[in-house]
Amino acid sequence: MFTLIFLFLLLNIPLLVADFIYPMCFWKIKQNEDKNRNQGTGCTFMIHAVQRPVEKEYFSHILNIQTHTENHKYALALAFSIYEINRNPDILPNMSLIFKFSKYNCYWESKYNSLIHLSLQIHDILPNYMCKEFTKCAMALTRLNWATTVKLNTILNNFMSQQFFQITYGHFHPVLSDHEKFPYLYQMASDHTSLALAMVSFIIYFSWNWVGLVISDNDQGIQFLSYLRREMGKHGVCFAFVNMIPVSMNLYMSRAEVYYNQIMTSSTNVVIIYGDTDSTLAVSFRMWESLGIQRLWVTTSQWDVSPSMKDFAIGNKYGTFAFGQHHSEISGFKIFVQTLNSVKCSDEYLVKMEWMHFNCEVAASKCKTLKNCSLNHSLEWLMVHTFDMAFIEGSYDIYNAVYAFAHALHQINFQRFDNLPKDNGKEHNYSCKKLYSFLRKTQFTNPVGDRVNMNQRDKIQEEYDIFYIWNFPQGLGLRAKIGMFSPYFPNGKQVHLSEAMIEWAKGNTQVPTSVCSADCGPGFRKFTMDGMAACCFHCKPCPENEISNETNVDYCVQCPKDQYANTEQNHCIPKAVVFLSYEEPLGMALFLISLCFSALTTVVLGVIVKHHSTPIVKANNRTLTYILLISLIFCFLCPLLFIGHPNAATCILQQITFGIVFTVSVSTILAKTITVVMAFNITASQRMMKYFLVSGASNYIIPICILIQVIVCAVWLGASPPSVDVDAQSVHGHIIIVCHKGSVNAFYCVLGYLATLAFGSFTLAFFSRHLPGAFNEAKSITFSMLVFCSVWVTFIPVYHSTKGKVMVAVEIFSTLASSAGMLGCIFVPKCYTILFRPDQNSLEMIRVKSSSHAHIS
Repeated sequence: MFTLIFLFLLLNIPLLVADFIYPMCFWKIKQNEDKNRNQGTGCTFMIHAVQRPVEKEYFSHILNIQTHTENHKYALALAFSIYEINRNPDILPNMSLIFKFSKYNCYWESKYNSLIHLSLQIHDILPNYMCKEFTKCAMALTRLNWATTVKLNTILNNFMSQQFFQITYGHFHPVLSDHEKFPYLYQMASDHTSLALAMVSFIIYFSWNWVGLVISDNDQGIQFLSYLRREMGKHGVCFAFVNMIPVSMNLYMSRAEVYYNQIMTSSTNVVIIYGDTDSTLAVSFRMWESLGIQRLWVTTSQWDVSPSMKDFAIGNKYGTFAFGQHHSEISGFKIFVQTLNSVKCSDEYLVKMEWMHFNCEVAASKCKTLKNCSLNHSLEWLMVHTFDMAFIEGSYDIYNAVYAFAHALHQINFQRFDNLPKDNGKEHNYSCKKLYSFLRKTQFTNPVGDRVNMNQRDKIQEEYDIFYIWNFPQGLGLRAKIGMFSPYFPNGKQVHLSEAMIEWAKGNTQVPTSVCSADCGPGFRKFTMDGMAACCFHCKPCPENEISNETNVDYCVQCPKDQYANTEQNHCIPKAVVFLSYEEPLGMALFLISLCFSALTTVVLGVIVKHHSTPIVKANNRTLTYILLISLIFCFLCPLLFIGHPNAATCILQQITFGIVFTVSVSTILAKTITVVMAFNITASQRMMKYFLVSGASNYIIPICILIQVIVCAVWLGASPPSVDVDAQSVHGHIIIVCHKGSVNAFYCVLGYLATLAFGSFTLAFFSRHLPGAFNEAKSITFSMLVFCSVWVTFIPVYHSTKGKVMVAVEIFSTLASSAGMLGCIFVPKCYTILFRPDQNSLEMIRVKSSSHAHIS
């Protein structure tokens, strides 16, 4: 069932919104009543039931009572409500409701004597003896402040011989909601818990978060402050100030300047006003307007916010927003008022009867004409319009209160109390108590279709109409319904406004701002200082690699590891993946160099193979020469494993291939060096060494050295093998993908082993460089190992001082440089002799060089 209701509301939201897209506008000119300050608003009505018909003419005396215009409005609303009930055959058949209205029903509450006088009037209406035409219970309908309400309640229930119950149609007050102290008092007004949410939702709608609050310093104001503070805390709205206006006029006057300075110096443009309209709060508000305070006021519809003096020439720069309880329009009220007496009242008279009244006087004899009017041009404009006699909150509360009384009285008439004693009025008192019990539980649908629930505990949340009021010089004002608030709409969409109808300030449609601090845009975060409100803050840029893409964020968000913050720090950008690729110039250059050197080594191998029978090739162990050249080809091709996107396989192959291939090359050079040393130092008695030389035992040095390196590599792979490393922190905006060495100690063991072999070859070759022989390679090996060791000694500090693909390039360059050193130092002289000096590559030249060495020795 709830789901169907919710869907119905959603589907009918456009229809609900259409109700206020073209709202009724009400013109209003405040009447100058300063001369009659003792005629305040708020009337007390006594309602009775009589067992006779009551004609409409019974209420015509209302029009002749000289009282405040708003009091006329309440009396007419009451008369219309009773008139509807009396004409309804389904409610109170054979009975009628009546009330009497005189100037003594309405009074200025400071006149306590008027209260006593009113009590005497009530006693005259209901004397100690009960006329048959009256029912035994009556209802007092009042609109007083809480203190006067308590006084009247005491008089009615303690000093009258009959039992009364009292319903108030004024502001809700928490003191009066104590049912133990006031068992026969009921408040029609809402406690305004929804009003706080409505006002905060309205403030958020315009992106305001810095508002002032002016309330009466009493229980009613303090309770509303607690409601408002709770809702503002939920939605991030802050108080610029809170003015709690004392109820005592003397105390207020001693602090008036402080309140004035506080509102004048505040940076807020929006001020909420809540409290009684007949209190020091109203005095303070009038004073502020007369002193020219320009603020956007947010208040309730009970407040009359038009200027009070007709010669007041300065209008408020901004308008005023007023929240009124939402209800359907009461049809027939205007016709009722127009036909209330023999002289049909025109629209001009209805203007005075409504909240639209002029600085004019109504002729006593005829209500058709107005005299002594100001602003004739405005009046002429107004005359062409038809005025709707709409109910405001007080009138609508009277309407529902009368119907609730009628429904409760209708139920009590069907109850019989045959067993009750008939003496001392006990039957009467019991009947009144039962009537009030029925009234507190009454639920009904009024004639305009609104559901009314008199049970305070089960009351639903209130909906509010939102009005906008323009104030102009000479007391002219325009009031228009611009929207509504409903707590039953989805969160964030509870306020619906027709913004096109709002003119913020003299032709300006730009929404005014009311914030303590300017918004912190994307790329910034809020920084709140100690002692400041949450809405007051400074803006600070997000820390490095953090972003904020919304306004007024408390914390910036760290970019993911694969992204980085842009310069504005409002969004993350994917990092560029960096590795040494074939497409970039450096990778392409190293790739071509590697291929060129491997091709050159292949050519050298071809030259050597082609001239394998020449003395220069045969003199230096052709097998070892072939092995060395083939290993150098692989050394030059080894860098190809370092170029391209790294993966687990290439990372392992890079280091293992490098270690083994270079071990083959260096161990081959070591074997060649040992062979040279043994060939020139073996004597006739050293048969064992001669056997090793002749049998080629030196060739076993190579597999032994390779085996040791393989063991080192196997330990490396078993302990901590190389793997792909993603470095997203070293270089801003880049993700560097390189091969991590795994165990760094194992990597340096591989290099250390190669360095040991190279240093051994260098040492042996250095001491053998002067040995006789036409094609002694000792000098060439010495220089090649010198280059090899220099390259790798330089490699270590350079390698650790670079990052990313440059580090990879350094390792490739060292590999190529050391391989090129071995190729150039050992084989370039041989190829030069073979290709360009064939005359020196002969046996005769070997003999000549050998004899010359011997002679020198």
